[in-house]
Amino acid sequence: MVGTMASQRPDPPLPADRRRPVNRIAVNVLLDGLLAALSAPLARWLADPRGGLLHPLWFVAGGAITLIISGLPFRVQQQYWRFSGVGDLLNIAGASVASAILFALGLHITGFPIPTPTFPIIHALVLLTLMGGIRIIYRLSYRRTARRQASSQVILVGSDNSADLFIRAVERAPDPAFRVAGIVTQGRRQAGRRIHGIPILGHVEGMDDILARLDGHGGRPERLVITDAAFRGEDLAEIMQVAERRGLTVLRAPVLTDLTPADRLELRPVAIEDLLNRPQVGLDHDGMAALLGGRTVLVTGAGGSIGSELARQIAEYEPGRLLLLDHGEFALWQIDVELSERAPRLRRETILADIRDRARIEQVCAQYRPELVFHAAALKHVPMVEANPCEGVLTNVIGTRIVADAAARHGARALVMVSTDKAVNPSSLMGASKRAAEMYCQALDVEARTGDESGVMRCVTVRFGNVLGSTGSVVPLFRRQLERGGPLTVTHPDMQRYFMTVSEAVGLVLQASVRGTIRARAGSGTDTLLRSGGIFVLDMGKPIRIVDLARQMIRLAGLRPDQDVPIRFTGLRPGEKLFEELFHGREAPVATDHPGLKMATPRMVDRGAVGLAIDTLEAACRAEDTPAVLALIGSLVPEFAHNPTGDVRDMLADPTDAERTMTP
Repeated sequence: MVGTMASQRPDPPLPADRRRPVNRIAVNVLLDGLLAALSAPLARWLADPRGGLLHPLWFVAGGAITLIISGLPFRVQQQYWRFSGVGDLLNIAGASVASAILFALGLHITGFPIPTPTFPIIHALVLLTLMGGIRIIYRLSYRRTARRQASSQVILVGSDNSADLFIRAVERAPDPAFRVAGIVTQGRRQAGRRIHGIPILGHVEGMDDILARLDGHGGRPERLVITDAAFRGEDLAEIMQVAERRGLTVLRAPVLTDLTPADRLELRPVAIEDLLNRPQVGLDHDGMAALLGGRTVLVTGAGGSIGSELARQIAEYEPGRLLLLDHGEFALWQIDVELSERAPRLRRETILADIRDRARIEQVCAQYRPELVFHAAALKHVPMVEANPCEGVLTNVIGTRIVADAAARHGARALVMVSTDKAVNPSSLMGASKRAAEMYCQALDVEARTGDESGVMRCVTVRFGNVLGSTGSVVPLFRRQLERGGPLTVTHPDMQRYFMTVSEAVGLVLQASVRGTIRARAGSGTDTLLRSGGIFVLDMGKPIRIVDLARQMIRLAGLRPDQDVPIRFTGLRPGEKLFEELFHGREAPVATDHPGLKMATPRMVDRGAVGLAIDTLEAACRAEDTPAVLALIGSLVPEFAHNPTGDVRDMLADPTDAERTMTP
């Protein structure tokens, strides 16, 4: 009885999301069947006008049945009419030909004469015309309706290929929030052509004239949308300025090739990193894998901006063990948690330690015996080090020597020291302390490369400028000030700095590590310079005025500089100078075999002399004898021109000299 009742119980209804595809397929079958039913007598009449249109009547049913059967292998009934494209039309053509052949075969089997020899061809063409035509009409009408319903009008900026992908993504959206009114491309001979019926208005260099022309015809857009991920740097900055003058918002499209049909097309603000004119530089990933794969790697300062990015990128090359060392508990915990999610199978150790603690660093190196050491730990904030000189020197100079000596004693293959452009002609104690650390590492490397190199640790020093978004940099400061409504504070209207993204800087640090160790070819120019204590210098491009950076960040927030958000000049801080340099006057830049790396012609240093000076410096720091520390740093780094009060000193006669130093 129970079984009988259960057998009579109706099946539960399909969920709505499962019924919808079934309903759509049923509608497609019905509509295609009606079109096929119409096409058979129509094709008969076209092939033989004297034979009549509706004789015999079973032509109608036969045409519909043969099309439904022939359409199954081509999945014609499953097509989305709204997204019909070339592939769908090809399937319709295949189904039309198969249906015409099947229909003619049916006529022959039943003994009914084929009206004319050309009837199957005409039948297939009529099917293709009716079925393909109605789909095209539906798609065009849907697109026109969607464009009318869109609330805002946009202009696309980028390549023709990226514009094509963006327009297709807009057409897929069930409720597009904007209508594409025109395209501005990077091609010079594309104006007047159309992509999906949307006109190409001109080249990006004529954006101001294009917008003026649209204003005159009442076609003013509300936004400019950057569709090409490679469109950045100076060209993007110029577009931002034009948009600001015209009162338009500039947004960036997502990476269109990563979108799926289910994803929403969401625009995002332009990132400040996009305004850097930084061409992509290929990296030697095979060399990095050979350097890092399977080895025990130690990263000091692993919780900082550079150290944490080093840990991320090193983890991608599957080291045998990654040692994360930092004296800050929270920062160390953050990168450890991140790596546990990004690389859960990676063996890693979190080590709380201060690089100034000789016994602790010695114990760490003795226990883990790292083969590679990336030394990113340092005190980098210029005014902070000026206010705490002994602490800055203990960390940047003494800490560097402690790490290098301990690593060398316990069999490290190489130590890579992260330096800064502030070490060149330093005006701050931070810069001078980093130059002193450079000198010690240079001396170690000269000693290693001029003797028997087997089993001797190499020291690779890498120097670069500011990193966008790093802890203590101007970008996070400007963002916080913007959130509060301003003003944005800039020390001086003429201040310039070199900038690079953190991921790019770290990638080039790893590249320099490869070039300085396993890829240093004997007898090459790079190897000759390394043997004399050469320093790798990242190609930072052109320096950027800080006030221009502030203005760009205000524009990126959709506001107007000096009107919506003021900019206030506060004066140079202790230790600062207007222009940073990447090379000392006696360090003529030399190109390497990698476009992102240059080398500073070395200034010879003696390890014994540097070591004695640092011994005396350490004693003064431990005794907190600040005057002695300053005097000793000054004697160790003769070019140190201390600026403790923040006086405006133009260290360069011409600001463009900072750019020329990058050219060999």
